[in-house]
Amino acid sequence: MYLPTVASRPSRHAAWLVAGLLWLSCLPGSGFAAAPSAGTPAAASTPAPLKLRIVGGLASLSQYTRQEEPFWTRELERLSGGRYDAEIVPFDRAGVPGPEMLRLLQLGVVPFGTALMSSFTAQHPEYTAPDLAGLNPDIATLKTTLAAFRPFLEKALRDQHGVEALAIYVYPAQVVFCKKPLRTLSELSGRRTRVSSSTQADFVGALGGVPVLTGFAQIIPSLTAGNTECAITGTMSGNTLGLHTLTTHVHAMPVTWGLAVFGANRAAWEGLPPDLRALLRKELPRLESAIWEESERETMDGMACNRGAASCVAGRKGSMVVVPVSPQDERRRQEILLSSVLSRWVERCGALCAQVWNQTIGPVRGLPLPPPK
Repeated sequence: MYLPTVASRPSRHAAWLVAGLLWLSCLPGSGFAAAPSAGTPAAASTPAPLKLRIVGGLASLSQYTRQEEPFWTRELERLSGGRYDAEIVPFDRAGVPGPEMLRLLQLGVVPFGTALMSSFTAQHPEYTAPDLAGLNPDIATLKTTLAAFRPFLEKALRDQHGVEALAIYVYPAQVVFCKKPLRTLSELSGRRTRVSSSTQADFVGALGGVPVLTGFAQIIPSLTAGNTECAITGTMSGNTLGLHTLTTHVHAMPVTWGLAVFGANRAAWEGLPPDLRALLRKELPRLESAIWEESERETMDGMACNRGAASCVAGRKGSMVVVPVSPQDERRRQEILLSSVLSRWVERCGALCAQVWNQTIGPVRGLPLPPPK
């Protein structure tokens, strides 16, 4: 049962509340639909598999189409010998506002769902620490950063929100696309640039640019209308959108990556049969690993396709200029991270963020933070 997309936020929330309660009522605390009861015609033959209801990541992107959707709609049933299967819908087509996902998981309205970590900025900025703009210039560094932060995140989600973090996914590198020539990051000065988070806005603002917070679906309309001149988005997702035909230059430095948590309402998780929980504990890390490997490949393939290289595999070939990371760009990244991104993040969050940072990422990355004044 897919839930309709409804225009207004209160109606969307109400639709998800009703559906979530219906799901949970099938089996207390679970979040999957019950098989037919004994005595029904279906039960007299082969019982129908118990069906999970999953809210996945962004529609149309490879994380969803090549990994999440096949796992839940095909692999789960195969791995469980037909005992369990699932339906999945991407959150941006299910009428679920991204910033509300954590709350909906906590309430059990969405028993199993995927939340973009950048959407936590307003209410829980401490959770955005591992993907601050300019922090991770490559995926190996991102893995190190996340490994230092993950135990804190998992414990906080469980203890404070009643959400069991089952996997952490990553999107390809988020880079800068521009309609006009760009030789260094410093040339973003004065340009209206699409951003998707506060930390990206801090990074662009520190370069003298004008950050414009814009949803993913509005990137093309905004560039076409002239409301923005540049956009930060994924190397391959930008290609999928068609930025290789609308922009001319793409900078190779990852500004951020885009992390997402797949979590379960604790009552729904604990209500699952023990064998299903054990199966998911075994298989979801494999799904997570596959998504990380694909995101690394797509980061490189997106760049290859945008410039029209023969090595382009999954995208459409363009003729963009790929701007390499210069020593000047690398110096600016480090300066902006320390002087603007980290300090602005702590200003928004306060002493908690500084404390969390110094207990997790700071020591591993050699970047201690003084407590806010």
